[in-house]
Amino acid sequence: MIKKENIETAYCFLHQKQRVYQYSTMEWQKEDIEYAIGSYIDTMEPELYEKISGNKTDYLRNHTTFGDDIKDAVEKLEEMLK
Repeated sequence: MIKKENIETAYCFLHQKQRVYQYSTMEWQKEDIEYAIGSYIDTMEPELYEKISGNKTDYLRNHTTFGDDIKDAVEKLEEMLK
């Protein structure tokens, strides 16, 4: 069972990073955010990651799809908090 605290923590972290990523015009900043989130999901509760990723192995880890993935992750976590 996924703890509500873990969902809240993931939501807060990803939501904040997604907002910066979304409006950033600096490639280095976007890369730093991708790295930070990659590091974060390495420590995330595996069940929570599986749930938001839909078992997609490169979810939030692929530079090409990262913008869409982070938006999707934030939306899924927000739904889980309702």
